[in-house]
Amino acid sequence: MTVLEPRDSGVAAAPAHAPGELVEQEAATATVLGKEHRSLSIGIVSVVLLIAFEATAVSTAMPVAARELHGVSLYAFAFSGYFTTSLFGMVLAGQWADRRGPLGALTAGIGAFAAGLLLAGTAGTMWVFILGRAVQGLGGGLVIVALYVVVGRAYPERLRPAIMAAFAASWVVPSVVGPLASGTVTEHLGWRWVFVGIPVLVVLPLALALPQIRRRASGPVGEGGAASGGASRPSFDLRRIRLALGISLGAGLLQYAAQDLRWLSLLPGAAGAALLTPAVRGLLPRGTYRAARGLPSVVLLRGVAAGSFIAAESFVPLMLVTQRGLSPTLAGFSLAAGGGTWALGSWVQSRPRTEPYRERLVTFGMVLVAAAIAAAPSVLIPAAPVWTVAVAWAFGCFGMGLVLSSTSVLLLRLSAPEEAGANSAALQISDALSNVLLLAAGGAAFAALGGGTVTRTTAGAATTAHPAAFAAVFLPMAGVALVGVWVTRRLHAPA
Repeated sequence: MTVLEPRDSGVAAAPAHAPGELVEQEAATATVLGKEHRSLSIGIVSVVLLIAFEATAVSTAMPVAARELHGVSLYAFAFSGYFTTSLFGMVLAGQWADRRGPLGALTAGIGAFAAGLLLAGTAGTMWVFILGRAVQGLGGGLVIVALYVVVGRAYPERLRPAIMAAFAASWVVPSVVGPLASGTVTEHLGWRWVFVGIPVLVVLPLALALPQIRRRASGPVGEGGAASGGASRPSFDLRRIRLALGISLGAGLLQYAAQDLRWLSLLPGAAGAALLTPAVRGLLPRGTYRAARGLPSVVLLRGVAAGSFIAAESFVPLMLVTQRGLSPTLAGFSLAAGGGTWALGSWVQSRPRTEPYRERLVTFGMVLVAAAIAAAPSVLIPAAPVWTVAVAWAFGCFGMGLVLSSTSVLLLRLSAPEEAGANSAALQISDALSNVLLLAAGGAAFAALGGGTVTRTTAGAATTAHPAAFAAVFLPMAGVALVGVWVTRRLHAPA
């Protein structure tokens, strides 16, 4: 087992004894829906369900929002702005949860998430819309880490796989219903209602979950492992907060430079790289970006897989709307089957019979991801059936279910117990940072080759995009995914 030097990641590792040693003393027959956990399980899974619904709904409404706000050329910013601020939110939430418990980080994160939705839904310009997405990303980063800390504290070890499987299953229904509902709302009521309608739905899950979180997982963890009584943890680690701020600002500056495409943009690009490099070195395991065997390659693979797939997926609805004339509903619905196949892939890798073949499954999953991304731009050929994207993306999502769930399993296998929190934080940062950087690169290529061009016709101004602009996004991302296939051969820890 590879053991790294312990670091304070700012994410609470699951303590051996949960607050008051409550969860370790439960009966062996307890389940996630048993009396002791029912309210908490329903509450936190419902939060994930709404986040999943928002993600699928926004992907459907985004092309219409960008077009009406005259910001198609800034389309990638609307996605990468979310991931940029979520990087800071992840580290901040870990520090917050370690020192004061996850309750405050979770409530603040949901509040910021809702505020960002309202800001985006009422935006009058594309830049205000992007600001709303950035506020939303800060909230999302706080929520995702806080939820993992809640699971680590409130559930015994044998129940954690079940609640994680419930998180993955929460994406199935939104993936099927979300695009249809979002497209219908966008066409009949307007895209703004997709954003402003979701915050109200969060009230019920919070009412169920927060009392249980306060009882079972609140408060700082003392040196003895208890939630109260014992020495409290020191204040926030300002060095890690600075690194988190540096990684967010650096990613944002690189993203801006990639979209500007002028010689003057080299200045913010250089400043972004100067901020990003030391922050990445301080927050990710040593050897990550040279694919050192074992844990560093697991962390790298997570970023390569998630970044290439999400960057490509962000442009699928826009490609179908602008190049094949699909309605927002049908364009979003082309991704619907992916939720089910993603959950299926996650379920397959969790079966005991597949455990001896985990590395082979990961390699197979990355091959599917690369093939799906490469096949998607085939719809740019008029003779190609438009359903090609839906079929390809279903296979790609199956591969992602195999890969992403397996990286979490491998990470815990390669981590000493006292390092589980640090390494989990690194995994999530690799995921989000790759999304930002690859979305910025894809957005730059898209803009450079005519994406978001405004043309004047007798009917007025219309926003179009050259087919080559989409090919310049998908084909390089397929190449990145192929690099991930090579990384899967380096997941074994050195002897």
